Amino acid sequence: MGRTEQLTQLLERAGLERVGTWHVERGMPPHSARRLLAWAAPEPAVVLPRTDADGFRRHWRRLVGEAGLADQDGVVLIDGGQTIWAYVRLEAEADVYALLGDPDVDGEVDGDVDRPGHRPGYEDGNGPRDGFQAMSTDGETLLAVTVTGQEVRFAVLDRLSEHSERAALEAVRETEQEREAAWASLFAEGGPSEAIRRAWARGLAWNPTVSEEFREPLRDISWNLYGSLSPEALEAALTHPEWRVRSQLAQVNPYLTAEHWERLILGEELAKHRRLLTMLAADQRAQVTEETCRRLAADPSVTVRQETARLTCLPVSVSLALAADPDGTVRAFVCRAAWPHLDEARRRALLADPVAGVRGAARRAHHQEHPVTSTDFDTGDLPDDVLETCRLDRDLALRLVRHGEPDQRAALADNPHLEPDLLIELGRDADARVRNSVALRPELSERERAAIDFEFDPSWRTSALPWVVALHDDPDAMRRLAASAHPLVRRSVARAPHLPQDVVAGLAVDEDRVVQLFLAESCDDAPADMLLRVWQWWRGSLSFPDRPRNHPNFPSEGLLRYADDPNPRLRQLALDDPLSSAELVDRFSRDTDTEVRHRAATDPRLTPASAVRLLDDPDRDIRAAALRVPRLPATVLASLLRDAETADAAAAHPGLPRDVTERMLGLVGTTDG
Repeated sequence: MGRTEQLTQLLERAGLERVGTWHVERGMPPHSARRLLAWAAPEPAVVLPRTDADGFRRHWRRLVGEAGLADQDGVVLIDGGQTIWAYVRLEAEADVYALLGDPDVDGEVDGDVDRPGHRPGYEDGNGPRDGFQAMSTDGETLLAVTVTGQEVRFAVLDRLSEHSERAALEAVRETEQEREAAWASLFAEGGPSEAIRRAWARGLAWNPTVSEEFREPLRDISWNLYGSLSPEALEAALTHPEWRVRSQLAQVNPYLTAEHWERLILGEELAKHRRLLTMLAADQRAQVTEETCRRLAADPSVTVRQETARLTCLPVSVSLALAADPDGTVRAFVCRAAWPHLDEARRRALLADPVAGVRGAARRAHHQEHPVTSTDFDTGDLPDDVLETCRLDRDLALRLVRHGEPDQRAALADNPHLEPDLLIELGRDADARVRNSVALRPELSERERAAIDFEFDPSWRTSALPWVVALHDDPDAMRRLAASAHPLVRRSVARAPHLPQDVVAGLAVDEDRVVQLFLAESCDDAPADMLLRVWQWWRGSLSFPDRPRNHPNFPSEGLLRYADDPNPRLRQLALDDPLSSAELVDRFSRDTDTEVRHRAATDPRLTPASAVRLLDDPDRDIRAAALRVPRLPATVLASLLRDAETADAAAAHPGLPRDVTERMLGLVGTTDG
């Protein structure tokens, strides 16, 4: 059961109504609140027997009122002993006592590890925590309920942000003795729980200070195969004993060479594995070696040969062999690639093949050279996409343009062989689908394109038109197409890596702001003023990470003038100015805007004290960035390593001493010495 479902059940048990979203815009996360409570160590406001339900309810209501915990709508944040907060409305009929579960007959808490309020595997140096926390919606006041044996303790801590500041300052003043004690605490009293050890393994697998020799075994638990891998990591993945790792490598890594694919595919003993890897290579239009193609074409598995027929790099001899394969699906898949190299006898044989799919593929290939006549069309036995892909006799094409069904005319609009005058006629079609397709045809002049009443929604997700991309190196074509009436054509021009200056100037002020975005993402000639405009409304994408901010023309000087700008997108840019200071970084680390704080958290000038404070930030990404700061105190890292919520990220920290990582490696099943 997931954390959200567990907390939902706990709240329902107590009759509490969840309101709004699970996401908390303000206030530190529950695990940070617990650590801060342990640091501040306030005197318990109330200590009660575990079985005193009436006393619990009475003191709960009193403390909630005295602390001003609930907002004007009666809403507080409750974690129920879980790792996330929920907004909850405290109604009079709710019974928060139910969050503690039921004591057994001896007055002890029920030993079931899944009982309400218990977090199995959670350690923070003070033993497992049973109970729950409630926090005000402004993130400044905490009411903690802790169960220890037969007692329930209430503790109130207010001004949480001030405590966080003081705790951070105290942490960075740690002594050598405190550092040694912090590291020793990781291995005291029998060492960490199994959950913590698993988290350490995940983190150590990506800790750069641990040698590759010892990191590689840990990746059985935590593999990250995206992007460019080191030669050692790539070799480990290629030869990994587990199929899930090898298959994930093929699915997600874009840097595999033909030789890598050969080792992956031909190294598999199971046909279903060879089939899946070959399918992935075909889907990705990957290059594979000729030897790989030959061996796969002779594979005893039909499904492997079917996927082999889809490879884009088949040698002619292999495609000819597959065209004679005993399996009809294989013959159908390879027909298009093999057709230009087949003699007339073998072509006729495929056209008369007993398998309908093979006949259809052969007819499709045949009619790339020989137009479909009205007789052919009316007789039938043609592939479904004949009107979209094949050459058509003019009489048939004219008849369908003027009298065909809407679906037939829509297919004709995409036919690359249609004659220009018929294309223009379809541009006046009553069906918007037809007009929209014609409006994107490369044969049209821009005057003809502008004359079409096409539909276009600027919010549509679009990608560059292949025929425009093919012209990116032609300056004259780019000038002509940049003036197109169709936004998608202009967007496609903006994807060019380089453009003439006059073209750039026009696209930089295009009325379609996605044109400006594509220019910012793809074109190295994009102007600085436009990049700054796009930055104010675009937060980046996975396809073009950090653009436009990392664009070579993005302004880097004179940005300090934005330090007090009301727009946080502009305000954060002040840190990119060469004249900005560490003091500004510290100031921005306290900014009310999440993006500004995140920008400060990633700045190398961030002080360790500010980094420690940001470990309590409500935003997960900010906490992760702060946890990557190299000079975090040992007491802080040790605390994070004892917490199942943060142990994996902390184990990846490069500031862990070598002797500490060696002991951690020993506990998770390997050694580095």
